[in-house]
Amino acid sequence: MTRRSAVPPPVTAVLDASSRWLPARLGEVERLLREESTGRGGALGEDAGATLAAGGKRLRPLLVLLCAGAGGGDAAVRAGAAIELVHMASLVHDDVLDAAPLRRGQPTVVANSGRKRAAAVGDLLFSRAFALLAEAGDERAVTLLADASTALARGELAQRRDAFDTRISEQRYLERCRLKTAKLFACACLLGRDEEALGAFGVEIGLAFQLLDDVLDVSGPPERTGKARGTDLLDGTVTLPLIAAAEVDPGLRAVDLRALDAEGVETLCDRIVASGALERVRARALSMVESAKERLASPAFDGEQRDLLGLVADGVVQRYS
Repeated sequence: MTRRSAVPPPVTAVLDASSRWLPARLGEVERLLREESTGRGGALGEDAGATLAAGGKRLRPLLVLLCAGAGGGDAAVRAGAAIELVHMASLVHDDVLDAAPLRRGQPTVVANSGRKRAAAVGDLLFSRAFALLAEAGDERAVTLLADASTALARGELAQRRDAFDTRISEQRYLERCRLKTAKLFACACLLGRDEEALGAFGVEIGLAFQLLDDVLDVSGPPERTGKARGTDLLDGTVTLPLIAAAEVDPGLRAVDLRALDAEGVETLCDRIVASGALERVRARALSMVESAKERLASPAFDGEQRDLLGLVADGVVQRYS
């Protein structure tokens, strides 16, 4: 069974409200993640294990398990572990591209072991994700996860093309979010159960998750985010808080993000806050969460499933409140 001390509060709330099968099944996912991370690749496995030990919300495997239901069995456990391995791999690769020193308050693999080894660690995690599904002969799951992984890559390329461009549109930003974040949330839901409403639910909570994460990057503080305030802006990543703030303060479009230093990014964050943009983006995310929960108002879902998925959606908001 999953240790409560290792589980973030939003996930704990779901586990506490669930039947016994869910904590036990999530514990099986965690065991499989340890096997696939630390038990493979020698020295690379050590770095992969450190990435796993740094923690995480485990929202994606939780979604797989909830959408599969109590009868999901071993297939749901494998799918839950596989999608978390892909998520972990994408974070390791993101940190390589950004030369990020910290992730969740801990030194990143690239900071500890260098770019080449970190890139190999990410590759290891990706390969083990697909091996887990292929070994079970789950062609549908392989296809779903491959599509989501392709979307991740496309989203990353789009983000790199848009770097430092303060004039990108909200539509362009949201499309990046769909590719980099929401697609993987939708994949998690569909891995659990092939139901169109669940895919739509995943997209909306994934978008809300990303919007609120971008709010937190601007609002901080570092002790909550595990990284310096304004890290995305320093990396040249233009997010909705800046886009929304520029509608009120057009001069923000002329800011040279390449010239920012630690002091300059604090000033920029304060300027975004002063525009009221964070409240508007939070409200947009809350609306997405409510819309996601409305997708569950169907006889296709039993009462427990509807309630627990609703708690996951609420947990996305609680994490950033």
